[in-house]
Amino acid sequence: MKHKTFFWFILPTFLAMLIFIFLPIISVVLQSVHTPHENVLITVENCDPFGCKKVTSIDHEATKNLNQSEPLGKFVGLDIYFDRGHLAIENFKLIWENSENIFSFVQSLSNLPFYKAVFFTLTFTFTVTPIMLLLGLLIALGVNSISKKLRGIVIFFSLLPMIVTPLIGSIILFWMIDSRGIIGNLIQWLFDDPNLSLKASTTLTWIMLIVYGVWHAIPFSFIVFYAGLQTVPKDQLESAKIDGANKFEEVIYIIIPHLMPLITFVTLMQLMDNFRVFEPIVGFSAEAHATSLSWIIFNDLGGETRQLSAAATSSILTIIGVIILLSPVLVRTWKDFKFKK
Repeated sequence: MKHKTFFWFILPTFLAMLIFIFLPIISVVLQSVHTPHENVLITVENCDPFGCKKVTSIDHEATKNLNQSEPLGKFVGLDIYFDRGHLAIENFKLIWENSENIFSFVQSLSNLPFYKAVFFTLTFTFTVTPIMLLLGLLIALGVNSISKKLRGIVIFFSLLPMIVTPLIGSIILFWMIDSRGIIGNLIQWLFDDPNLSLKASTTLTWIMLIVYGVWHAIPFSFIVFYAGLQTVPKDQLESAKIDGANKFEEVIYIIIPHLMPLITFVTLMQLMDNFRVFEPIVGFSAEAHATSLSWIIFNDLGGETRQLSAAATSSILTIIGVIILLSPVLVRTWKDFKFKK
């Protein structure tokens, strides 16, 4: 392909990435180092027959002019990154100095809003992802081994959790675990405690959110692995059977190595998807027990006072977290590609 032809071929993609990815990220970075201007105050001395007194009020015209001249706000550098709502460096040092052991340090650190969200986000991501990969592969192997007449029905029902939108699915499960729901009533009956509630415990709330995350993500890994199983060379499986290999050995030494590119792909996709967990927290109304980085951004942007700078800072920290999270997988993929090349 000639250079000129390649240029016109890649130009639309480059422009789309520039407009929809790079420019928004740059704008978020700029907003994260600025904070909204404070109102300009003026002090006026009012006198009457009984004396004079000073009155402080907002100079709306001056405030308007200031916001127009500096729309991003006041430049504060990295101050927002280090405040209590984010990295909380001062609080971090204080907690470290006053903690007796690592457990008390982590417990105290989790009381800070940003670290509380980080702990749940990482727990959710690194629990849901491996379980989803394992169960998706097992279901794909199971479906691939049943009669072809039954596969269509089984595949349809296996895909239902992915067809249902995350918010609707979480709301349905939320009402099932409610004291008036099927699961809630069953648990109260089993433990003979009419006041027992799954929604009253932080640990149980985390478990529910993780279970829902696995339930919703399994269909994606299942359908990808099932499609990959259709490409496994039949001659290799037949040769393995002739050599006396059992089903487990076929999976370990033939199927998994063949599916490794798909496993890497699904891992990357699910790490990114799980790291931005948001809908289940809203659907379960679990904000009191679990918050995520995405929920913090949503919370900063909501309400009557929009904290754009705080939301921008949380967004940048989330992007940095995603890059760190995906780096090992991307490096390994690049090394494998370089080795094959």
